[in-house]
Amino acid sequence: MIDMTLAQIARIVGGELADVSPEEAEATVVTGSVEFDSRAVTPGGLFLALPGARSDGHDFAAGAVAAGAVAVLAARPVGVPAVVVRPRSEPVDSGASVLEFDSDGSGAAVLEALAKLAAAVAAELVAGGLVVVGVTGSSGKTSTKDLLAAVLEPLGTVVAPPGSFNNELGHPWTVLRATTDTDYLILEMSARHEGNIAALARIAPPSIAVVLNVGTAHLGEFGSREAIAATKAELPQAVPASGVVILNADDANVAAMADKTAARVVRFGRSAGADVWADDVVLDELARARFNLHAAGGQTEVTLAVHGDHQVSNALSAAAVALECGATLEQVRDALAAAGPVSRHRMQVGTRADGVTIVNDAYNANPDSMRAGLKALAWMARGGPDGGGGRRRSWAVLGEMGELGEDAIAEHDSIGRLAVRLDVSRLVVVGTGRSMSAMHHGAVMEGSWGSESVMVADTDEALALLRDELRGGDVVLVKASKSAGLAALADALVAEQASG
Repeated sequence: MIDMTLAQIARIVGGELADVSPEEAEATVVTGSVEFDSRAVTPGGLFLALPGARSDGHDFAAGAVAAGAVAVLAARPVGVPAVVVRPRSEPVDSGASVLEFDSDGSGAAVLEALAKLAAAVAAELVAGGLVVVGVTGSSGKTSTKDLLAAVLEPLGTVVAPPGSFNNELGHPWTVLRATTDTDYLILEMSARHEGNIAALARIAPPSIAVVLNVGTAHLGEFGSREAIAATKAELPQAVPASGVVILNADDANVAAMADKTAARVVRFGRSAGADVWADDVVLDELARARFNLHAAGGQTEVTLAVHGDHQVSNALSAAAVALECGATLEQVRDALAAAGPVSRHRMQVGTRADGVTIVNDAYNANPDSMRAGLKALAWMARGGPDGGGGRRRSWAVLGEMGELGEDAIAEHDSIGRLAVRLDVSRLVVVGTGRSMSAMHHGAVMEGSWGSESVMVADTDEALALLRDELRGGDVVLVKASKSAGLAALADALVAEQASG
């Protein structure tokens, strides 16, 4: 964040000063980071008091100041220097998950103030030359964000969100990590309601926007793929005529967004009809892709360090952005080759000392990403393009895909059937609800028999089963929506070694 006085912040967010005089506020400068976790406060920083599942940030305000924060952004006085923003009489539902515990509108008020502060900082930095890159899509946003950071790093200083900081809290928090030294700000944008992406784009209007795909993530919230496409289109619509929109030519819903933006359009895909495209794609034994990258009349061979055929599309979008920012094909090639998995629990692949390979993709799941994960698992088990690595037993340890609404039963049934079609050796269905029953029975009806597909009640039962039956050389995919809690199971599997 750029340095600002407490008085300036109060004026920007429309807040009142509490426990600090106007003169002190004019002399107090926020020089550190803005944090919503009191344990992460830095000297000279600003602490955000937000409600949470188990506690209220207002209760930690004094501790945050004692730890070095110069003030607090809060919804009520907290006994230490603060900018107070009063809750509205009718709080606005911004769709942020943090508001699930916001019974009195205090969280909404603080989030609205945070957005105003981030918008003011972004406007000043953009005027100074900052390039804002926004990325959205039903799946692949976080992986692509990591690839974008890798390909832009040779060109300048990059700020990108850690993990999936892509909502009404994580988005402005990321904006406020940028300083006058930042050249590129990468912002990942998600949505649960119509208008979410448009609101995020207003905070830091992107000059480059990437739309990856339109799938079925959050289908229960939106009701239809068409509604999801309309919401994703809010990002290219936010880009001015002087900007660039990067669209996936292989997704018809995304390609159609070319008619919805005033910006110049660059298309990426797997055919020569795109501006940035790939051919001769092959995967190695761990499903890492090698392909020819074509763009601007040239080509180069790219070898990815991330896993899964779906990463080719993500890499093409990142390449398109980097080329627009002045990178050469050779710079893009080298950056992609060095860009391994960064964000935790997203296609992290590692082999234990006992020879068991764990594919840790437990952070999130929707039907599209689940299919991609299963295909990568089947490829690794087969031993690569020619099977030269030898056939390995494959395990798909799957939890529920959330927010699918009335399509949940059909989508889970489809995933169970796909596991059988891909010849996955063992399907472990974690959970006993209707959706998970549909996944298990889908596998059974598709042709699974005996114990190939098994339902377990929870992660403890799944871990016990795996401990008993895994053997050296097996490949295990762990994947589910975050709410299913399989990340801890994946971490336990990674940490364990053969007992004998």
